[in-house]
Amino acid sequence: MDKRIYLLTIVSFVVGMVELIIGGILDLVANDLQVSLGQAGLLITIFSLIFAISAPILLIVTAKMERKRLTLLALLVFLIGNLVAVFSPVYSILFIGRIISAASGSLLIILCLTIAANLGDDKYRGRAIGIVSMGVSGSLVLGVPIGLVLGNSFGWRAPFVFIVILSILSMIGVHFFMDKVAPKPQVPLKQQMNTLRESKIFLGHATTFLYMAGHTILYAYLTPFVKTTMNMDGNWVSIIYLIFGIAAVSGGGIGGAFSDRFGSKKTIISAILIFAFALLLIPYTTTMIVFLVVMIIWGMMSWAITPALQSYLIETSPETSDIQQSLNNSALHFGIAFGSLIGGFVIEQATVQQNASIGGIFVLLSLGTILISMTRLRRKSYA
Repeated sequence: MDKRIYLLTIVSFVVGMVELIIGGILDLVANDLQVSLGQAGLLITIFSLIFAISAPILLIVTAKMERKRLTLLALLVFLIGNLVAVFSPVYSILFIGRIISAASGSLLIILCLTIAANLGDDKYRGRAIGIVSMGVSGSLVLGVPIGLVLGNSFGWRAPFVFIVILSILSMIGVHFFMDKVAPKPQVPLKQQMNTLRESKIFLGHATTFLYMAGHTILYAYLTPFVKTTMNMDGNWVSIIYLIFGIAAVSGGGIGGAFSDRFGSKKTIISAILIFAFALLLIPYTTTMIVFLVVMIIWGMMSWAITPALQSYLIETSPETSDIQQSLNNSALHFGIAFGSLIGGFVIEQATVQQNASIGGIFVLLSLGTILISMTRLRRKSYA
């Protein structure tokens, strides 16, 4: 395994942490900048939307740039975006800072994934993507508690200062330890986007959207779910999030290793089946131990699918692999946004106990889309 993979994992961790690092201190931001809690929450929403939309566009615009130079440039813009957040005197400036960091961050995540996929032997590709995915999943899990601790101790700007420091260290690491990486031969934009007209590829991205939506329908409302069904207090909720986080991070590495050993298709199908079973079973767990076991399985499978599905898309369309990984990352974030929306609707129209079952149904739908995708023949030309 190429040691540079671990440097890319660190970069992906730093970038991914910015998305939710503000989540636990929204009240501090709202009070200091004199805005409502809902307006403060938009700082997360706008980040996710810009993140999902920007990556494919920026990847195409920068297709001819040498990858190490592009990574350093994107890190510099990302650094600037977080500096804007640190020194923002009003809400609107902080909002702009979030947009800058989201756009540059989305490009950085895709660069980390695509560079990792092209370093070393193809037989380790799934594992490499899985390790980088561990950085992303770890950042999403640890972002909230890190932001909470720093924000409550030193003020809401402290988490962004922390990100600025890590960004500078990342730039130093990339500059000294990353070799130059030539861009892949450019495929015309029309040809790249036309790949979505192929049902085999489109359904692959739809699979990511559906399973991540199913995951988020419950995960976004895990706190009220466990408090309602398990009568847990705040301390237990924190422990549950920690356990889930460890499971999710390890799931990315396991999914990548299994993809290399057993193949991407078998790994995807197996992970989705186990994932759906765990979600559908959760409402019927009656003891803490059983719940934790099922939740750990759910957490692992929620991120085990990602590296295998990325490998599947690379195998399906190797000449447009970069844009496929970018589009798949966008599908993932759109799934998060959609799942959060559906989860809220379920809570309002029914009860939070139904979120797990509805989420399980979405995951089963993703099994259908990937099975159809795998049975389709790919057209040789889509110019």
